Parts: sequence; C-alpha cells; structure tokens
Amino acid sequence: MLAAGLLAGGLAQAQSTTASNPPVSGPATLGWQACQVIKNDAPAQLACFQKWADSQLPANASSGALTTAPANPATGQSETAILMLPAVNNDAPDGKPIGCRNPEYSDLSRFWELQRGTDCDTFALRGYRPVSVAFVMSGGVTSPPVTGTAVPPTYKHAETKIQLSVRTKIAKGLLKSGEADTDDQDSLWFGYTQQSYWQLFTGSLSRPFRSTDHEPEGVYIYPHQIDLPGGWKYRLSGLGLVHQSNGQSEPLSRSWNRVYLMGAAEKQLGGDASLRLQARVWDRLRESSGTDDNPGIENYIGRGELTGTWQIDKANALGVTLRHSLRSEARGSTRIDWTMAPKASPNYTGLRYHVQFFSGYGDSLLDYDKRRNVLSVGLSLVDW
Repeated sequence: MLAAGLLAGGLAQAQSTTASNPPVSGPATLGWQACQVIKNDAPAQLACFQKWADSQLPANASSGALTTAPANPATGQSETAILMLPAVNNDAPDGKPIGCRNPEYSDLSRFWELQRGTDCDTFALRGYRPVSVAFVMSGGVTSPPVTGTAVPPTYKHAETKIQLSVRTKIAKGLLKSGEADTDDQDSLWFGYTQQSYWQLFTGSLSRPFRSTDHEPEGVYIYPHQIDLPGGWKYRLSGLGLVHQSNGQSEPLSRSWNRVYLMGAAEKQLGGDASLRLQARVWDRLRESSGTDDNPGIENYIGRGELTGTWQIDKANALGVTLRHSLRSEARGSTRIDWTMAPKASPNYTGLRYHVQFFSGYGDSLLDYDKRRNVLSVGLSLVDW
C-alpha cells in the first residue's frame, strides 16, 4: 500500500512538472523515491525513472544543448527531447594547447615556461633530466672497503643504471610578467635527481645497489629574447643552488654544495629541427677540512660545463656535454647522448631509446676521482 501510494504520488507529480517549470527541492524528490521502492517489477521501475527524469529536463541546459529528434513518420508521435552533453576537451579551458606542450613555442621556452603562453602553472610535476633505465658497461667500478684480512667483494663491470628526475615550478612572475601570451615571465623551480648503479648481475652479492647519488636543486630563471648573430637568440639566465651527496657513511661518504650561473640560447633550423646551447659555471661552497668528504672534487668533476643539443627532427636528438676543471691540470668529462623515439609511438610521446657514452671524471660521486669510460643503452622518458 505504501509503495502504491508513493508511486501514484510520484507519477502525478512528474506529470504535472513541465520543462518550463522545473521541480524544486522538498516534496518533489518523492518522484525518484517512489521509483526506488519498485524493486520487484523492473519494467515498471524503469518506466517510473524515465518519467521522473523527463520531468527534470530544463528548456536550455547550462552544461549542454537541448535538441529534439525528428518525429517518427510511421507513428506520427511527437518529437523526443534529447540532452546533448558538451564534447570532452583535453586542452586548456580557453581551447588552446596546454602551454608547456604548445608547439607554437620553442623547445627552451616550453621546457622552462619562459613565456606566459607556455605557462603550466605552479606545483605541476614535470620531467627534468631523463627518467631512464639502462644497461651499463664500464671500464671499472669501486669495490666496498673491508676490514682485517677479509677479501673485498668483486663487482662486475656490467650493471644497471636507474635515473629519476623531476621538478616543479614554485613561483612565477616575480620580477617579469605581462598580459600577452608572448610576454616573458620569470620563475623559481625546485628539482630533484637520483641516479643509482645497481649490480643486477652480481647474484653472489645479493645484487646490491653499488651507488646512489641524490641531487636536490633550486634554480631561478630569468627569460630573455635577445637576437644574436647567425640567427641565434639568447633566451634565459639562471641562478642555482645544488646539493649532491650519496648518503653513505665513511669512508664512502661523498657530498658537496655549489652555486652556479647559467645561460642558454637557441636557433631554429626549420620544421622540428633546432640547435640549443646551455652553459653553466659554478663555485663550491667551502667546508672545513674536518667535514670535507671529497677535497678537491671540483678539480675532477669540473667548475663549468657546456651542453649542445641538435634536435634533428621530431624523433631524434643528439647532445654533447663537456665539463672542465678550468685549471692548468685539465680534468673533466665528455658525455654524448642520442635519443630516438620508437616507431611504434607515432605521436612521439616522451619515451625514447637512449644511448649514452661517458668518458672522464664524475659519472658518480663514489668514483669522482677515477677516470671511467661508461656506455649505457636503455629507455628514457623525456619532456613529460
């Protein structure tokens, strides 16, 4: 009896409600409640819900368009109202591509979000250096120390390298901003990079992680649009503070802090091809001799670096990084990177095949004072 009464009341209310006079809160909610209690008669419950739903349709839905289907010529029945939902938009609310993915801007502008039109807002997680997993062959590795007459374990020269690197923009428009999409905008970033060497193939030693370096970093970026000879354009200056350590105890503990200046320029070659140059020089923050785990590290890893990148096309890029101690006893390193998008990735997402060759000092903090040649082949995720 109760169900029948609710059903009758709900249907009567639904019939009396029109699109021009939508229901209000309160007793009007009995419409769907009446349908809910008809659990033993599925067709009747479905019809009840349909009648109640039809009664809720406004003349013009704010989230979509209310249209009508043509009348059925066979039956002559009246047209049925159809609510058309808005299309899904994967871009920004204004319909433009997301700023740091907008191909109308240059690679440097998108990477550092130098212009207002490339802004992806603060505290969004972005890639920094490549996130990679690689098979590594090297000329030598550092074995852990032992005490007494114990025989030191032997590490294999074949191992696995894993690198994680992310960053986020924590502030923007501090000293430079504008209203137009092409206006420059300065920014403050925080980044973190972790690189690990894993003795995956040394089962006799339970496959330990031989070395893990941690590198938190803060950097302020000031944008420019300065034309240079030869079609180059100077795009940014930066000031950074970086800490790097391996988190181990003595005698394997390594750590240092440095402040650096940076600058970058680029040249468009047409299509998807471009050239980029980035230079950094740094100065180590001094430590007392009693707490310095790696005296003279800057004489090996260097005091400055120059990175050149040739974006050959949308799928291929070739990069060279040179580091130098800037002293008469020249030390440093050379690193060559080649990345190629898989053919199975037609949209050229951030996944890349990655081949890297390193020669010199500082491939890892543990081996900072040992010259090494390292070849790695693997997969990397870039520009995500």
